[in-house]
Amino acid sequence: MPLALLYADLTGPIVDFCVNVINDTGLAGVFLLMAAGSACIPIPSEAVMLFAGFNVSSGDQTLIGVVLAGLAGNMVGSWLTYAIGYYGRIDLLERNKLIHVSPARLAWVDGWFKRHGDATVFFARLLPLVRAFISLPAGLAKMPFWRFTWLTALGSLPWVVGFALIGRAVGDNWEQWRHHLQVLDYLVVAAIIGLVAYAIVKRRRGGGSGDENAAVEPAGSSGA
Repeated sequence: MPLALLYADLTGPIVDFCVNVINDTGLAGVFLLMAAGSACIPIPSEAVMLFAGFNVSSGDQTLIGVVLAGLAGNMVGSWLTYAIGYYGRIDLLERNKLIHVSPARLAWVDGWFKRHGDATVFFARLLPLVRAFISLPAGLAKMPFWRFTWLTALGSLPWVVGFALIGRAVGDNWEQWRHHLQVLDYLVVAAIIGLVAYAIVKRRRGGGSGDENAAVEPAGSSGA
């Protein structure tokens, strides 16, 4: 409960900012906010599309307009984050001491995306919070760009259309729906915390160390 209250306090001013941007700039604001949210900037895309849908109900915008603006913003932000992962893999992660990621963990990311990349990108776009960050590991794993693009578009479309339709349907009650839907964010945060805790416990017990060593052991080193 304290975390939920803190989260609500933090997102409130951000939502107010989003409302002001859309009121002032219209579809351009929807595009820019959705692009920022997909580029790992903490912009709640649910609130953006709900308010955009409310503007449709009030006659200020059209449904096709807000959907296209939201989807285009999603794609541009995702491409930017993908490019950061794709082109910045070595300098940002392997050589950077501040946020260094070991070759073993990068190899694990590569292996995961080779086996489950398509499903990961598609379904992650349907999850709160996670959807904003999935482009980075896809870029790190050098997932083919056009495959990443169409999977991102397919996963983003239901999100954008769904929240726009809800916002149009509920009209003035869009903000109440935003509060109701925050429970999804809490569930995702709880799941992430649980997974991180599980990974820490497993690592402390020595689980998975053999896989990491195997991932970084040069080929043919056993015969040296």
